[in-house]
Amino acid sequence: MSYSQKWNIDNVFPGIDSKELEDAFLKAKDDINKDQRSVKQLTADSSNEDILKAADSLQQTEGQLHTIGFYINAWASVNYGKPEAGPKFDRLSKLDIDFTAVEQSWGKFLAALDEQNFKELLKDPKSKEIAFILEETRKQASELLDDQTEKLINRFQADALHAWSAHYDTISSGLHTTYRDQHGISHRVSAGQALNLLDGIKNKDARADLMKNYEKMWGEAENLSADTLNHLAGARLTEYQAHGTNDYLKKPLELNRLSKASLNAMWTTVAKNEGMLVKFFARKAKLLGLNSNQISWQDQTAPVQVPGYQPRTLTYDQAAEFIIKNFSMYSQKMGDFARHAFENRWIESEDRPGKQPGGWDESIPALKEDRIFLTFTGSVNDAATIAHELGHAFHSHVLYDLPQWRQNYAMNVAETASTFAETIINNANVQAAKSDAEKIVLLDAKMANATAMFMNIRARYIFENAFYKERQKGVLTPEQLNQMMVKAQKEAFAGALSDQGVHPHFWTSKLHFFIDDVPFYNFPYTFGYLFSLGIFAWAQKQDDFQESYIALLRDTANMSSEDLAKKHLGVDLTKEDFWQAGADLIKKDVDEFLALTDNL
Repeated sequence: MSYSQKWNIDNVFPGIDSKELEDAFLKAKDDINKDQRSVKQLTADSSNEDILKAADSLQQTEGQLHTIGFYINAWASVNYGKPEAGPKFDRLSKLDIDFTAVEQSWGKFLAALDEQNFKELLKDPKSKEIAFILEETRKQASELLDDQTEKLINRFQADALHAWSAHYDTISSGLHTTYRDQHGISHRVSAGQALNLLDGIKNKDARADLMKNYEKMWGEAENLSADTLNHLAGARLTEYQAHGTNDYLKKPLELNRLSKASLNAMWTTVAKNEGMLVKFFARKAKLLGLNSNQISWQDQTAPVQVPGYQPRTLTYDQAAEFIIKNFSMYSQKMGDFARHAFENRWIESEDRPGKQPGGWDESIPALKEDRIFLTFTGSVNDAATIAHELGHAFHSHVLYDLPQWRQNYAMNVAETASTFAETIINNANVQAAKSDAEKIVLLDAKMANATAMFMNIRARYIFENAFYKERQKGVLTPEQLNQMMVKAQKEAFAGALSDQGVHPHFWTSKLHFFIDDVPFYNFPYTFGYLFSLGIFAWAQKQDDFQESYIALLRDTANMSSEDLAKKHLGVDLTKEDFWQAGADLIKKDVDEFLALTDNL
């Protein structure tokens, strides 16, 4: 089988300027107006039937907006920097603002219901599948301001929070830099291509040259980026204050249905275990031929050099079949789903100019399908990345028969499904090794996740936490942001990074800091990674893992993270013991890596 590396999104809409997309915009606007009228007509005396009919309509409209948003984002991702998407994003943003106002009115209606009427609503058999969401919405709506003020805040954010986020895309899409490869040949690459290359260039000198120029490129954009980050955060903090809080972590925790106690327990455990990864990086520095026992930023995921072993690469078809085979060993449904995604062109993976950096998966409610965006370069890590995004897609797949609100799982548990899928492939790679040399290379690839979650992402969290704390006092200069980032990297990497090997402009090069709809786009990754390790261990003990796993995934938008863990795994997320169990699994890989490389 030869799988296409270009996705099919024409069955969603045939073009960015198509009549079909225009009609979808018009229908969404009309449906939002209808929803607004029906919600306004609800009163304390409304029947459960009328209330739940309004809920159904709201969910259908949400699905329409999500489908439109998917298409514009997908089109823009493969036409990076082209202006046609801008007006479409703006138009969608205005519809989202109007729909948010309707949702807020809906929430206020629920909050205004007296306790007895609300209990009666929850008892209705037709509300069973969305009961948790109804209670969550009612609680959060109690903090809202009056309708006019909320509508004004939402409209302001179109030219504030959302506008600054879009401005960052404008900045990054126009950036280019150069580097010299091991043969001295100069290459000009976009910011997105440079980021992909930094993950996989084998030659240390070429990698260092690219990193030097990459840092310089982002340094030249620091003034615009600093304005963008400061004002984006300022818009967010102002909205928080309007809703009665100066706690900048309140919203991120709510979005992830996670308690601060669980977050703190996780980060405390991570900090206590950083020493094992310092040892790993010291050994890796030696294998990379570096002149010290410390690495530089660009060396985190660089493939190690083992004497006598040529690191293997994969064709796209080989990666696909490997994923399908190993998914099927855990769940035939996962394997069949992956094959369906490959065969039906759900994945955009071709390595070519003009593509957005990074990778993602997104669902298409109108089709009950997903699409995956990434750039495949043939490395073992790329195969794991595909598996990661397929994990997201499988998660969406097992929820498509549920109401739309039950499909809105939080980011942290979303990362659980994806990282679990990635772990399957990483473990399979290591187990399939035909020599110690190959096992070393594959363990190194597997450790990329652990070091990212424990150190790289922890540095992002430390930086963002410090930034928001200071931003409450006023605007920060680029130099302050650089210093803050260096300090965060040194703390998170605990001495594994050399003084010259830090990346001061990581705050401007990392897209995640500039995303508008998800604040603190960092800690959910580490949560998902460690939680997935718990699931992986749990999977080995299940007689019918497939059905147990699907049951867990189907509950991810139906309860808090703590309740999910208690119900399906029998663990307490506020206790360090659970997180330490995951760290212990990482230590086994570190110990094996150190033992295998002891004499190299």
